[in-house]
Amino acid sequence: MASPGGNVEGWPAPRFWCTLPLVSIPRRLFSSLCALLLCAGAFLPSYPSGLAETSEVVYSAQEQPIVAQLKTLRSLPDDVRARVQKDLALEIRRLPVTPNKLQLANWLASRATEGDFGHDTLQEVATTLADALREQPQPNNKEGQPDGAYMELAELARYEHVQVSLDSPAYTASLANLEHQDQSRQQADFTLTDLQGRTWKLKDLKGKVVLVNFWATWCPPCRKEMPDLESLYNEFHAKGFEVLAISDEELAKVKPFIAGKAITYPVLLDPDRKVNTEFAVEGIPKSFVYDREGKLVAQSVDMRTRHQFLEMLSQAGLK
Repeated sequence: MASPGGNVEGWPAPRFWCTLPLVSIPRRLFSSLCALLLCAGAFLPSYPSGLAETSEVVYSAQEQPIVAQLKTLRSLPDDVRARVQKDLALEIRRLPVTPNKLQLANWLASRATEGDFGHDTLQEVATTLADALREQPQPNNKEGQPDGAYMELAELARYEHVQVSLDSPAYTASLANLEHQDQSRQQADFTLTDLQGRTWKLKDLKGKVVLVNFWATWCPPCRKEMPDLESLYNEFHAKGFEVLAISDEELAKVKPFIAGKAITYPVLLDPDRKVNTEFAVEGIPKSFVYDREGKLVAQSVDMRTRHQFLEMLSQAGLK
């Protein structure tokens, strides 16, 4: 998952910031800089809040091969990637207890949900992260919220349905935070304008199955899932299915990108991030499915495949 919130200390999101080595980039500069940094492979993993932010991480000889594989995960075919991610989870679990171990476990967890790599793989990833947090409990961040690694683990448990065994107040608080966020999303409503100037209001779409998708032009997993969203939109639109894809970027950046992708579903703009904030979106892509009664019935914490999107839509009665 890509994110305008990673986990350099003080930022709440568990995924990753677009960073120069351990130096966070202000949110307002994020979109333009990421386009350049992506080309250089400059997305870095999230770091536990206990790590120093002013020194570059030094990896041991045992850790360096793991780092190399984490950096190339997105270039692997999905079937190969599933196996590699499972193996990495086991390798990280065997590392000696160091701050790097927790950082690597969290980095892997942030990548493991970018598609459908199997429940067994996700279970191993979650177990590795839970073990690392048990070995190295993390303090709350500057806002008094649980460290991002706990939120990462809680999302795996709540939304990917893995088993987690961790007796930790921070983990319990993270689960409670997610419950509160879901309650807020159930009550959410918004009015946004699409690229053609049409206004869309979520509550006005009651009677339809609605998939709300948060994305950005600079986000690799977002771009990867767009063809499947377009295909599903074309397949089910006549049956009362609507996609509302929300970007926090400016019109001048989004409109030519969409024109080049031949996307026909509505793309809405949220440049002041009010709707992103209402949905507590910190990492993208994220998708939320509402049934015809307006009930939130499914959501994803990351990129979904066509099969995974179909499973989400089936929970709204759309098949």
